[in-house]
Amino acid sequence: MFKEEKIMKMNKLNIPAVLALAAVFAVSCDDFLDKMPDNRAEIDSQTKIRALLVSAYPDNTYLTFSEYMSDNVDNIGDDNPGTTRFVDQCYAWEDVTEITNDCPKYFWGASYGAIAHANQALLAIQELSGCTEELDTDAVNKAGLSAEMAEALLCRAYNHFMLVNFFCLNYNAQTSDKDLGVPYMKGVETELNPQYERGNVAEVYENIDKDLQDALKYVNDSYYSVPKYHFNVKAAYAFAARFYLFYEKWEEAEYYATKCLGTQPAQVLRNWKERSGMEHDREVLSNDFIKAKYDANLMLLTAYTRFGRYFGYPGITKYSHSSLLSFTEVSFAKNIWGNPQSGWRNVYTWYWDPPVWYNGSTFDQIAFWKIPEVFEYTDPVAGIGYAHAVYPAFTTDETLLTRAEARIMQRKFDEAAEDLTIWVHNMIKTSNFSGNLTPEFIQEFYNGVEYWTKDEPTIKKHLNPAFYIGEEGGVMEAMLQCALGFKRIDHVAQGLRWLDVKRYGIEITRRTLEPDESAGQYDAAFKILNGQVDILTKDDPRRAMQLPADVIEAGMEPNPRNK
Repeated sequence: MFKEEKIMKMNKLNIPAVLALAAVFAVSCDDFLDKMPDNRAEIDSQTKIRALLVSAYPDNTYLTFSEYMSDNVDNIGDDNPGTTRFVDQCYAWEDVTEITNDCPKYFWGASYGAIAHANQALLAIQELSGCTEELDTDAVNKAGLSAEMAEALLCRAYNHFMLVNFFCLNYNAQTSDKDLGVPYMKGVETELNPQYERGNVAEVYENIDKDLQDALKYVNDSYYSVPKYHFNVKAAYAFAARFYLFYEKWEEAEYYATKCLGTQPAQVLRNWKERSGMEHDREVLSNDFIKAKYDANLMLLTAYTRFGRYFGYPGITKYSHSSLLSFTEVSFAKNIWGNPQSGWRNVYTWYWDPPVWYNGSTFDQIAFWKIPEVFEYTDPVAGIGYAHAVYPAFTTDETLLTRAEARIMQRKFDEAAEDLTIWVHNMIKTSNFSGNLTPEFIQEFYNGVEYWTKDEPTIKKHLNPAFYIGEEGGVMEAMLQCALGFKRIDHVAQGLRWLDVKRYGIEITRRTLEPDESAGQYDAAFKILNGQVDILTKDDPRRAMQLPADVIEAGMEPNPRNK
C-alpha cells in the first residue's frame, strides 16, 4: 500500500493565515534561509532571490481532479470496486472532502504557497533595488534584477490564473464583475489573522493582466540552468496566449501565440512520427513525453501526484477513458480525416502514436502514455513512499490550437484552417490524410455530423459560451467544433479539457456503462446501461469547484450551490 500523505515541509514564510490553513505547510524551507526575529527569511542577494523562486511553482497539481471532472471519463459499472472516495467526489462534481496529494485543498495550498514565495522575492527585489514603496521597473532594471522580477510576476500571475479557473466560474465579459473571484495576493503578509475578500473574477483577471504585461517586458532565459523548469520566454508567451484567449481578447491571444510558435510552427510541435519508431513501452514513451529537450515542451512542472498511475494504465478501474468514449467522441471516433466504421482494426493506423487499449471484465481504458509516475521509496522493504510526476504546463501543440481558436473568433477562417491543417498533418499519418483543411470543407463535414445525444454520442456537442460564435451550422461554429475537437484529442490525459468545458458551456451527461457481450474484437467493449445519471448544465454552479473546507471555516465566502 503506497503511502498517501504528502511530505511535510517546514514553513518559514508568513503565508496569509486564511490561505495557510489550506496550504498545509506547503512552503518549503531552503537551506540558505536564516531565521529572522519576525520569522521571515532574509533574502538579501540575487543568488538567494533566484533560489527562492525555485519554490514559486506549485508542487501539487490540478491534473487528477480536472480530468475526472471532465467529459473524458465514463463510469463503467456502479458495482466496480476500483475507485476511491476522492475520485467518486471528483467524478460527481461533489464538494471534495477527501484529502490526498491530488485533492483541491492541496492544490489551493500549493498555489498560494508558490504565490507567497513569488511575493517574498518581489519584496526582496524591491528592497535591493532601492524602491521605497513599490516596484519601480526602471530601478529594478538598473539593479540587474529585471529577469528575477519577471519570473516572480509570471509565477504570481500563473498561480492566480489557475486558481481562478478552477475555484471560480469561467471569465466572461457579461457577469465576471459579479462572479466570486479568489484573493489576489500582492504582498508579504505580516498580520496574525488577516481577513480576505474574494473580490470578483474580473478583478482577478485585471491583476493577472497587469502582472503579465509587466513581466513580458523583461522576461529572459539568461540565468536558468534548465530553462524548461522555469518561465522561459516561450513559456511566458504561451501563458499569455492562453490567458488572453480565456480573457476573450482574441487579437492578443493570436499575437502571443505567434511570438511563441515563430514562423515555422510545424517544426516546433511534438514529433509524433518520431515517437512511432520508439519501443512501444509505457515507461519509455511516457518518459519521452516530458523530456526538456523537445521544443514542444515549453515549461515542465513537478508535483506529488498519482496521475500517471490513473491515466497511464488502469489504476482506477471504475472511471476511465472508455473505449465507447474513444470510438464515439474522441480519438477513434469518426472525424474529419476518416470514418472508422469501415473497420475498427484500421483506427490504430491513423495516428503516428496511437493510444493503447486496456480491456478486461472489470476495466476498459484507452490510455495515453504521456505523464509518467516517478515513485520515491522512503522504505523499499515496506514498499511505501511518494508518487511524483513531471508534466508540461504549456506545449506548442496547445499554443497552435489556441491561435487557431483566436483566429476563428476574429473571423480569420483561412488562417485558422491553416493552423488546424498543421496540427492534423503532425498527428495523423500522411497516408491517411494528406489534404488541406479549408473553412468550406470543415463546415461541410461538421454539418454532416449530428449533435451529441445520450443515446447517440458523437464528436459534436452544443456550444453555449457567453460570447458570440454565430449560428449553429455556420462557418464560425463549425470551425470552433473542429478546433475544440482537436484540443480534446490533444489534451486528453493532461487535465485541460475541463477548462474548455467551462468556457464553452459544454454540458456533460454522466452515464453508467456495462460490458457489451456481443461486441466484436474491434468494437467498444462496453455499452450504455443508464444514459442519464446526472447532468452538468451550462449554468450549473458546480462548474466552480468548492473552496477547501478549512478556508471556508476560516471565514471565506464559499461558492454557491443549488439547494
